[in-house]
Amino acid sequence: MNASLPGCDIARIVRHIRAAPALPHSPGLHPEGDDTRDIVAPPYTPAAVLVPFILGRVPSVLLTQRTSHLAKHPGQVSFPGGRIDPTDASPEHAALREAQEEIGLDPALVEIAGRLPDYITGTGYRITPILGLLPQGAELGDLGLTLSPHEVEHAFELVLPALLDPATAERRSREWRGRARHFWVIAHPEQYIWGATAAILVGLAARLRAVAAEELGQVFDQG
Repeated sequence: MNASLPGCDIARIVRHIRAAPALPHSPGLHPEGDDTRDIVAPPYTPAAVLVPFILGRVPSVLLTQRTSHLAKHPGQVSFPGGRIDPTDASPEHAALREAQEEIGLDPALVEIAGRLPDYITGTGYRITPILGLLPQGAELGDLGLTLSPHEVEHAFELVLPALLDPATAERRSREWRGRARHFWVIAHPEQYIWGATAAILVGLAARLRAVAAEELGQVFDQG
């Protein structure tokens, strides 16, 4: 476990998660992993995803693997989420609605902790990531999830120690439309996490590390 965010101190982890969205915008805290601004022109389609934190014995982020028969992004790893519908009151409402539709997550179990900066994808979506805290002490199996057989193949966790380890994230490139496209990949023992999902995770991890460093600095200042 990263020394700055010990797994046994759930209250401290929750405090850091709540503080992360309030950090000022900077390139280091919002990596443009897909190199999309010169690929896709506005207007962008608004979307929202829920970034759910499981606060069990080893805190983690809940992720999903899409089913292989979907027309778009089959088999890829993503957060629960999707387009913001005209009937959605806010990105938070859209993220909670989509999470309930995709994995059966009860919105009443989610405490909204804030928004991360929007992320623009190579497919023309402007994604608003919504941080959500699940009940403290609950493990993945305690959440009563029911996966949509059409949309979700698997729900799994990326544990916080791996998320916070800078070595977990790797910058890669691939030629696309005649040019090199750069993107992030997050190491996981069973899944290939890349693209927008990985970039959002990289930005989230940077913010959590920055909050922890700031808190540590305050402790030294007070000493």
